[in-house]
Amino acid sequence: MQIISVSDLTRYIKQLFDSDQLLGTVYLRGEISNFKRHYSGHCYFTLKDQSSTIRSVMFKGRAQYLKFQPCDGLKVVAGGRVTVFERDGQYQLYVDQLLPEGTGELSIAFEQLKKKLSEEGLFDNSRKKELPVFPGSIGLVTSPTGAVLRDIFTVSKRRNPNIELILYPVQVQGTDAPLQIVHAIEVFNRIKTVDVLIVGRGGGSIEELWAFNDERVVRAIAASKIPIVSAVGHETDYTLSDFAADYRAATPSQAAEIVVPDIAVLRQRVAMLRTSLETNIRSLLRNAAIHLRRLAARRIFLRPKDLLLSRQQTVDLLGQRLIRAMQRIYTAKQHQLLVLSGKLDMLSPLAVLSRGYSITRLPDGQILQSAEQIMPGQDLEVLLRYGILGVCVTTVEKGEPYGKE
Repeated sequence: MQIISVSDLTRYIKQLFDSDQLLGTVYLRGEISNFKRHYSGHCYFTLKDQSSTIRSVMFKGRAQYLKFQPCDGLKVVAGGRVTVFERDGQYQLYVDQLLPEGTGELSIAFEQLKKKLSEEGLFDNSRKKELPVFPGSIGLVTSPTGAVLRDIFTVSKRRNPNIELILYPVQVQGTDAPLQIVHAIEVFNRIKTVDVLIVGRGGGSIEELWAFNDERVVRAIAASKIPIVSAVGHETDYTLSDFAADYRAATPSQAAEIVVPDIAVLRQRVAMLRTSLETNIRSLLRNAAIHLRRLAARRIFLRPKDLLLSRQQTVDLLGQRLIRAMQRIYTAKQHQLLVLSGKLDMLSPLAVLSRGYSITRLPDGQILQSAEQIMPGQDLEVLLRYGILGVCVTTVEKGEPYGKE
């Protein structure tokens, strides 16, 4: 009896799996569960059907090229090889290809990215900008070859020969296309030489249009300060750029029709407005003339002197009222003056002189009120009603005051 180790047995079983041609290239149909993307970039998940499961792994070297995001519940077809993971002694599927079952890989990627960007608000109408009514220059982000540029140029020049078209040539499909489109949009926003941008290409398959579903391109369109019209493919073709742009045109030709105003239509519109303006002016002048005639027929203009006579009479009446009012005021003030003058005379110290009294003053003009203010031999002035006496004091007799203090 030969006894071997677990490692030897596992290694032997692995060799059997690796040497089996069927297990070397196998495609399995199943549903993803327990999906996990490791920080290393490797993807780990279980592939299952109604009765069985198999552990699966897709390494970063393959997973980085997936255009959609695998998730639990997604039905897929996984292609790869089946072998044994020696550490756990379990067999598992090493996936090289992973495709959504029944729906194309790009369609899944389209819907997943559309949902993600929509939830971020990149497609909201509230952030879309108005297109300029009369653009002076239009920027074109498209291929320099092909019918798109020719169609836009033909339609633009037919509608308005004076419009300026500025082309930034880019690839519109292939791996380099997204970065070129992003760079073109950024350049136009930096130099600010155009009023509006047309970004697009002709029709094609979903693979050929995929550059306009690239997340970098969609974000650049949404971030543009210059209004952008998306013109990708034909009328039935929709890309994520259409949702992010400020306006979607079904075709490049329609984009030119949307952006470039038709000079013939504008001239017709100007002519209509001119006719309407002239009609309105004539109507205003006619109504003003009628109003003027009505005013001229009024009595004030026919007999203006009547108004002056009426106003003159009013002035005369007001003048008489003013004179009477002034007389009343003068009389009242005169009476008031007499009353105040009488009061003033009664309060005047000179009024006592008329009643036989006199006023005695010291040489410095101070009124003498008390015997204590003078000494014998001092000169005084005595004011009478008529005249002034100069006297010399011979005696001084002090006493109590007369009257009330």
